[in-house]
Amino acid sequence: MEPKDIPVGVVGLGLMGCSITACLLMAGHPVMAIAPIPADMTHAHGRIAAHLQRSWQEGLTDKHPDVLLQSLLITEDFSSLRPCKLVIESTIENLDIKKTVYGKIEAIVDTNCLLVSNTSAIPISILQKLTQHPERFFGLHWAEPSHTTRFLEVICGDLSNIELGEYLYDLSHLWGKEPTLVRKDIRGFITNRIMYAMYREAFSLVENGYATVEDVDRACRNNAGYFMTLVGIFRWMDLTGVPAYHNVMKDLFPELNNSTAVPKLIDDIVKAGGRGVANAHGFYEYTPEEAHLWEETFADFSYEIRQLALKYPADIVKKKLKAQEEEKQKKV
Repeated sequence: MEPKDIPVGVVGLGLMGCSITACLLMAGHPVMAIAPIPADMTHAHGRIAAHLQRSWQEGLTDKHPDVLLQSLLITEDFSSLRPCKLVIESTIENLDIKKTVYGKIEAIVDTNCLLVSNTSAIPISILQKLTQHPERFFGLHWAEPSHTTRFLEVICGDLSNIELGEYLYDLSHLWGKEPTLVRKDIRGFITNRIMYAMYREAFSLVENGYATVEDVDRACRNNAGYFMTLVGIFRWMDLTGVPAYHNVMKDLFPELNNSTAVPKLIDDIVKAGGRGVANAHGFYEYTPEEAHLWEETFADFSYEIRQLALKYPADIVKKKLKAQEEEKQKKV
């Protein structure tokens, strides 16, 4: 499996579309990046080039950005997708828009081309019914910034060919990911169901006066943020004592928020036009300079935390055990 022999299309060049494109270029794929809206054409090349430049400087790739960019075509012409063996749709979470985009893609690509959506909200089993060949349709749920994070979920819909899902799972290892293959579709997949349960409780604590926004963020940074790069929640409970969590759950679970409504706090911000650091108005207020510096700081952090995390891969203990066994064999 050689990435250079697998042309990939990316449709949608917003923040994630650009970082996904950078990730694929660094893996060695030829990439046809389609801008479905003209505005994408104005910023996509510069944003992708900046990702590649920083990644080269940080050692994520040993190829100069100018070399990688030779494998990139940015265009509004969907016919450029014709040679692609995989096309990643990364447009807004709107069924009508996605259906239109899928129609344009399927009018061009071969029937063996895999079609996937970078959706985080819409079940794959719903999206694949909008296509002509649902068995070749999957979800690829990335995390921003896609070119530095190790996270990726490969999601099968009800009609997906599981063998093709396993192919995507294997391929994504070449993108520097530690992927998860979600064999049974569910809204929100895995990480979003876990994270949004946390978001909901965070809103409840703030809206009911138990904590401020700053308090909640501080608690997350200094607790979950302390261990989650190394282990997930189940390994964390193993490391810190399973019975203690069992005892807490009995009394705490009945008290947790289970509202199905969008919290008022976020509803008010969105209705007022707030988009976070993108327009310096979110849960925190920012000056334009502060918003820009937070974006820069997040980028710096994403590269540095990647380097730390790579020292502790998922199989680190297995590797240590193997090394110990090999050392014992040498002494025999």
